[in-house]
Amino acid sequence: MDDSVTVVFHPLNVVVSVPRYSSVLDAIRSAGIQFESICGGKGECRKCRVIYTRGDCTAGSPESTRGLSKAEVEQQVCLACRTVLLGDCEFFVPVESRIDAPKILHGTLRDDMKGTPSVMKFRVGFDSWTLPVGEGRRSFRLLGYTGKRPHIPPDIYQRLASADGPCTVTVSNTGVYPEIIAVEAGDTTAGTYGLAIDLGTTTVVGMLVNLAEMRSYSQASTLNRQITYGEELVTRLAFAREPGGLEKMQAAAVESVNTVIDQLATSGGIGGGSIHDVCVAGNTVMQYLFSGRDPRGLEMVDAVIDRRPIIKKARDLGLHVNPEAYIYCLPNVSRFVGGDAVGDVIVSTMHRSGDISLLIDLGTNGEIIMGNDVWLASVSCASGPAFEGGGIGHGMRAMRGAIEHVTIDPKTGTASCVTIGNEPPRGLCGSGIIDAAAEMAAAGILDFTGKLVEGKPNVRPGEHGLEYVLVPKDQSGTGRDIVLSARDMMYLMDSKAAVCGAIGVLMKKYRVRVEDVRHLYLAGAFGSYTDSRNLIRFGIIPNFFNAEVYPLGNGSLAGAAAALVSTERRKEAEAVAEKMVYIDLLVDVDFIEEYTAALYIPGKKELFPE
Repeated sequence: MDDSVTVVFHPLNVVVSVPRYSSVLDAIRSAGIQFESICGGKGECRKCRVIYTRGDCTAGSPESTRGLSKAEVEQQVCLACRTVLLGDCEFFVPVESRIDAPKILHGTLRDDMKGTPSVMKFRVGFDSWTLPVGEGRRSFRLLGYTGKRPHIPPDIYQRLASADGPCTVTVSNTGVYPEIIAVEAGDTTAGTYGLAIDLGTTTVVGMLVNLAEMRSYSQASTLNRQITYGEELVTRLAFAREPGGLEKMQAAAVESVNTVIDQLATSGGIGGGSIHDVCVAGNTVMQYLFSGRDPRGLEMVDAVIDRRPIIKKARDLGLHVNPEAYIYCLPNVSRFVGGDAVGDVIVSTMHRSGDISLLIDLGTNGEIIMGNDVWLASVSCASGPAFEGGGIGHGMRAMRGAIEHVTIDPKTGTASCVTIGNEPPRGLCGSGIIDAAAEMAAAGILDFTGKLVEGKPNVRPGEHGLEYVLVPKDQSGTGRDIVLSARDMMYLMDSKAAVCGAIGVLMKKYRVRVEDVRHLYLAGAFGSYTDSRNLIRFGIIPNFFNAEVYPLGNGSLAGAAAALVSTERRKEAEAVAEKMVYIDLLVDVDFIEEYTAALYIPGKKELFPE
């Protein structure tokens, strides 16, 4: 008896077979559909909504509709993670559950970051072309090479020994000693290619660089295929503990990176085998999962993290580049401050300045670094996915139809919204959520504790307490009102207090006042698309009135690119990781005090003097 069932997903026209009694979410993962599942299948986020069309399953049961509204249940909406397949079925995947055309931040290769790359090509000069192979060792020299004598693996030597004409070798200095990792016929020194990768929790972005010309050829991006296993790092760590979980997570990460590599190779008109060096920047969890390193220790509060860079051969990971190429991962600092944050620091150059700087990179996890050329200190706060549109009832990623900017008329309480792509609003992405919260507070729709004020325009009772109608259903792209509820605001206030409280801990421990900070670096999409004035108005970051604000862009990718083209930048990254102090807020005595004080809009008077 065949114990599999067939599932059809409309309007995507995707058909997949899975074992009977699988969840609909399992089927979605098997089908490779990019789909919202913030909690990773625990039934907590209620984002994995699908609409039951036909077939034998548990759709409509109390478990499959837990937390859904009466109207949604009547429309046969169910949670994919809580719906079990008993037979062949068909489902409709609504637009708000799909991850479609996200707005992904790319990076730059800066001239001031360039140096000597770890991988270089050299033409080969043979002392004798007449010596037959097998009659003795054939001597040769690398024209223009001045470093230590490189190691030559046996298979590489055989290829050199059998060469019947001019050839070029690729020398890598990433390992413990110089090594010849490739031999090519003819003179190929003009085409020395490397790859920089930003391995993010949500997205993977790559940059193809010609190391001989020191210029970027192209960039490409995709969503991290681990998304359907959960958006938060702790959720993925929990999944990696399950039997076969680590292998699945590693395969998903490698597949995501390979998707980017294939795009870049095609656009650059080269084969993947022509890529001889790869630099990766990612948070500690992502680097562990990508490299296949056991991540269980990362769940311990007092986990000791190896601050040396993770180095692997491409053949060991199955990347679509030259199999002998080295993969260099920027060094990590702690379990939640990783190589991506180190890349941010390198690009900001805050570690070279005598002025006090503050660097903030907020995503699902928030990294905050303070210091100068003498000292660096870091914290990581569980800001949650609120600043990426997650955890909010009508939150969504930064993709078409997402509200990215909001203004509210204080007299009428009516919101004006700008969406990505100028399409009808489908929900709010991170920058839109921050704008909306700051505008609601300024208009008196929120009180100083972040609670909705009854009787204010467009505030009404809802299923989760009071709610503010941002976009009425006749103007939305989903046919439903887009609202911010009391529950949403509680979650957002918690996230904002976590960030502001974390900054407050650093300032308190190092006796830094708001006027002392001279440079404020805002990394990632958070820094590029969010109005910094609203960050202060809502109380996410203190009012550093003496500081110049710098949107850093994709500092993780730019940091990886810097390490790709410069061994000097690699040494800087390793020195930064080694000297950076990490303060674990889970056990820090000051954090609760700072967090509690930040549960008001905007926050402590000394942090918001203006």
